[in-house]
Amino acid sequence: MPRSPVTLQPPQGLMAPGGVTSVDRALSLLDCFDENSPTLSITELAERKNLHKSTVLRLLASLQHAGIVIKSQEKLWSLGPKVPRLYAAYTKGFSYEATIRPLMVALMKRTNECVSFHARRGNQRVCLLRVDCSQPLRDHIREGDLLPLNKGSGGRVLLAFSGKKGPRFDTIRANGGIAIVGDRVPGLAGASAPVFSSTGQLVGALTLTAPETRFKRAFLNDVKKTAAQVSQLL
Repeated sequence: MPRSPVTLQPPQGLMAPGGVTSVDRALSLLDCFDENSPTLSITELAERKNLHKSTVLRLLASLQHAGIVIKSQEKLWSLGPKVPRLYAAYTKGFSYEATIRPLMVALMKRTNECVSFHARRGNQRVCLLRVDCSQPLRDHIREGDLLPLNKGSGGRVLLAFSGKKGPRFDTIRANGGIAIVGDRVPGLAGASAPVFSSTGQLVGALTLTAPETRFKRAFLNDVKKTAAQVSQLL
């Protein structure tokens, strides 16, 4: 009698309850690619996922049709051009709220001063997030407010780490931030540091503001540490 073909079962956890097995299997192949394995053969993919090579080939054909994987002339597979497009869409939809605000709140509680997060918008900057302190004397920036890019510690950090040339911006880059008094509003001091994405791109500036009479130079170190923590999370 002819032998029945043997079907390898995917490992536990490969299939989502109520999902489509073939889709789960196809997407699971993407887990095989990383910095140490940017290209893989059919055999390597089959071994890593405990699947028949014929099954892997069919799954890759669907992924290739969608632009998620590509095959080289050496018959090695790698991630395709659709992946960066999906990542770009993800980053645009990413909410800074849950990631950044808790660290901003912690910084505000340590210093008892207001903390803001600004991003560049053309020749201006917009306040995306704001955590107010309980001090009666403080600045009153609100989320959504537009501020000048060429004034204030936050604007100067955004310019410096966007590549603005000049000795002053060289110093900001070398110091990893800036503390300045009366640059945007007389009597108001600010300390700012850059926040970067996982790809090293500048995404914004974290800023602490306080009246000059309460401002401490040590605030800059607090801001730089918090900005570094935010960058790590991003």
